[in-house]
Amino acid sequence: MSFKFLRPLLLLILFLTTLTLFAQNDDDDEGEFFPLESDWSRIANLYSKGDQTFCINLGLVLPLFFVEQKEGVMDNQMKLGGMGSLGYNYFLGPHLFIGAELGGMFAPTVGKNMFYIVPIGARVGYQFIFNRFEFPLSLMVGFAPQSYTQRSYFGFFTKPTAGAYFRFNSDWSFGLNTSFWWVPQWTNKTRENTFHPGAVNIHGFFLEITLAVRYHF
Repeated sequence: MSFKFLRPLLLLILFLTTLTLFAQNDDDDEGEFFPLESDWSRIANLYSKGDQTFCINLGLVLPLFFVEQKEGVMDNQMKLGGMGSLGYNYFLGPHLFIGAELGGMFAPTVGKNMFYIVPIGARVGYQFIFNRFEFPLSLMVGFAPQSYTQRSYFGFFTKPTAGAYFRFNSDWSFGLNTSFWWVPQWTNKTRENTFHPGAVNIHGFFLEITLAVRYHF
């Protein structure tokens, strides 16, 4: 038998040998190729103290309603707006995390002007994990510079958030966030309505829905 007939057989043996060597690698080597554990019952151990995530969020903000302290619900003069934010999380354990967020929101009014909010704050949260799906719940508290035409306001801001993410691999996860904003404006302006004397304090409530990308490191 000439060598040219043995060449395919030798190549096949070399290929099978290579596959066998890869199959005999230990668990650490396997982790390099498959970053997520194949045993999803242990996925809760995927996070540990010191793990971090960087988040990018883009989506919509719906102005829900505004409430004046004594006159009740006011007419909503704002339309659907857009927003984006950058966030950072630091895990204290498999589920508990703290972090910070910087965002920006704009919404047109019926008068064809723009209303802007820049939320800045810290947050604390807890994340539930089920297989490749992760469900973080968090509360952000901070401040929000606001601007409308020539007027501006700097005040308190808070929002609870619920998210749902799919862990694509060890580095990336993709998901959806839903948040409820409370944006109060406490002022010293005197109410013109003499039937309800006192300062004018208005509470704004918004609904945020964003698509999110998280980078894990």
